[in-house]
Amino acid sequence: MKLAINKLKNPTNKSNKLTNKPITPAEYIKAIPLSCRAGFKELHQIIIAAAPEAIQGMTYGMLSLKLNGLLLCYASHKGHYGLYPMPATIITFKDKLVKYETSKGAIKFNHGESLPKKIIADIVKYRVNQKLGKSAKLAKSQ
Repeated sequence: MKLAINKLKNPTNKSNKLTNKPITPAEYIKAIPLSCRAGFKELHQIIIAAAPEAIQGMTYGMLSLKLNGLLLCYASHKGHYGLYPMPATIITFKDKLVKYETSKGAIKFNHGESLPKKIIADIVKYRVNQKLGKSAKLAKSQ
């Protein structure tokens, strides 16, 4: 997994001094409250293991993966972790996501509850295959 750091915008790799918002994945994870950091680290590991060829970065203040463009974003919020794999992906996986709150572009996993590792990995792999032009083949096997 590659890590994208924009040295031109931030040559010191430190938080944005104007907003105090983390600008690297490591800073983002470190800023998560301890009470939900372990769960987020687990989500992070599931996601990066399913897309080892993707580049980690930050997009819209959230962690993101890029592979031929934006693959997906994910974040920790008050009360839940959010996964943002693009609306069409949520529609494709709607039958497997009935236990989770979803919206047009987001899937919520409550803090303190077990993460659905296989579903998350399948969603990430589906997005990887979409970005690599293999989505029709993978969707039929789901």
